[in-house]
Amino acid sequence: MLVDIGKKGHCWLGHIYNLRGFIQYKLGFTEDAQSFFNKAAEAFRQMRKADDGPWLVVNYGNLAWLHHHLGDQAESEAYLSKVEALMKKYPSPSQDELHAEIYAEKAWTLMKFSTDRELVADYFQKAIRMQPDMVEWNTSHVMGLASAFDHSDTGLEADILEKMRVAKEQDPENLYLAVYYLEQRAKNGERVEDEARELAGKILRNPLSSYSVTDLRSPDLNISPTLPN
Repeated sequence: MLVDIGKKGHCWLGHIYNLRGFIQYKLGFTEDAQSFFNKAAEAFRQMRKADDGPWLVVNYGNLAWLHHHLGDQAESEAYLSKVEALMKKYPSPSQDELHAEIYAEKAWTLMKFSTDRELVADYFQKAIRMQPDMVEWNTSHVMGLASAFDHSDTGLEADILEKMRVAKEQDPENLYLAVYYLEQRAKNGERVEDEARELAGKILRNPLSSYSVTDLRSPDLNISPTLPN
């Protein structure tokens, strides 16, 4: 059984719960699957501070899919009706494009489970073009671009490092981004020890959810905070 390690307020929590619901269904835990899909809907409402919006299209689609596989066709069709209502209320910019929220969810999911970085970048770019004020989408896009250099000893290309610098300014509370940015600067030969010590203290004062970061132990920076279980 997978354990919920989410942190309330995490910007991707709704998307994470959607994904967890699918995984739980595949593992045979149908009640847990429905619980996570419901948690996703609530997480979206809390983050967006609204009862409905285009961010619920994928979530309602997942619930329609789940009830269809559980043999509850009436409930499945009820959720499909909700999807149709949302798409009419919040139409995409054109018939040839999906809604920005759907592009963002596709991009985030592929970033975690696919090696097709060009497709990830394309989806994020489409989402950001439609809604440029979504800071977490831009941050995730930049991190997706940077991930192609994870095993490089020479650090990021200059243009990607600059995009990361801008993303860090726009998303100053994202500690994972801050650590990764310092690590890449260290690989480029910059002296960042003082900044690293300051950042390590900030990390220890502001514990992260396990969804916020995979690993903040960086050999280049010697940052080894004690993360919560």
